[in-house]
Amino acid sequence: MTRMLIRILGVALLLFAGPVGPSSLPAQDSPKQDIKDAGHETKEAAKDTGRAVKNGTHKAADKTEEGARKVKDKTDPN
Repeated sequence: MTRMLIRILGVALLLFAGPVGPSSLPAQDSPKQDIKDAGHETKEAAKDTGRAVKNGTHKAADKTEEGARKVKDKTDPN
């Protein structure tokens, strides 16, 4: 009888102490830090967009120049 009572109390303590113990989840950032993080991510996104536009512009210019050369070669009388 005593062993059974000890087991029941032990299980009850484990069930009760489990949720009360320290959490394994990381602490949440403050709203201020969230805003800073969002600002940094926006800055990086803007840089990436600028690089993509620059790359696309150069690529388009190269293709335009290539097309102009082809037209010139086709229409050149010599």
